[in-house]
Amino acid sequence: MRYLRIRSRHQPYEVAVLTTAPLCGIMLMVLDVRPTSIQTSMPAPVQAAWEVGLIAVGVCGLLGILWPGRLSTGLGIELASVLVLGTITGMYAVALLALWSQQSLVAASFVVAVAVGSLWRAAQLAVDLRRLVRACECLSYEELQGSAP
Repeated sequence: MRYLRIRSRHQPYEVAVLTTAPLCGIMLMVLDVRPTSIQTSMPAPVQAAWEVGLIAVGVCGLLGILWPGRLSTGLGIELASVLVLGTITGMYAVALLALWSQQSLVAASFVVAVAVGSLWRAAQLAVDLRRLVRACECLSYEELQGSAP
């Protein structure tokens, strides 16, 4: 059987972003302030969903990383979280670019980098989950072969 390689679940940049996301969402809600780009380009219900999404993504992502149970469950939770993170940061980048100024271009380039990094990590997690499924299938097959008379 080949060596099973699962990428580390403790990626420092991912942990930093997932820790910061709920803090930002909470501050947006508590302080009741929003960036001009968000106020201009998103209706109020979408703004609220974006704020709640930041909180949910961060909490769920960290939960997936620290999941004490099955590895596949933790990886699945983490995968869902970084996919949503990539989506909502991409949504914010579009809102920034809707205003189209030099300042928004600089901010959007950074936010796009976070979105791309999140989607890249999601692809890594999908590969890791696929490897884990294959390893479990091979193990089950070998166990069945070993138990046959």
